[in-house]
Amino acid sequence: MKFEAIVRTELGKGASRRLRRAGRFPAIVYGNQAVPISIALIHNEVMNQIDKPSFYEGRITLMISSEEIKVKLQDIQRHAFRLQIEHIDFVRI
Repeated sequence: MKFEAIVRTELGKGASRRLRRAGRFPAIVYGNQAVPISIALIHNEVMNQIDKPSFYEGRITLMISSEEIKVKLQDIQRHAFRLQIEHIDFVRI
């Protein structure tokens, strides 16, 4: 499973709301004693894969500025009543 991600420069509640209105959502990649990276993913691409068991159990490859990072899902936050992802945490493998 592979997703394209962009590095976020704007952080905070307002920036996250603008991302969600634009069809993306915020996420973070941390672990392996490296610096955490704040990223943005395309909402529809992730929603198409979220029903598959390999999304939760398997390895995911994130393409961040032409660099492949192998990650595993750590946490996912969903909207209370909409079918919408609010935020995802990934851990480097």
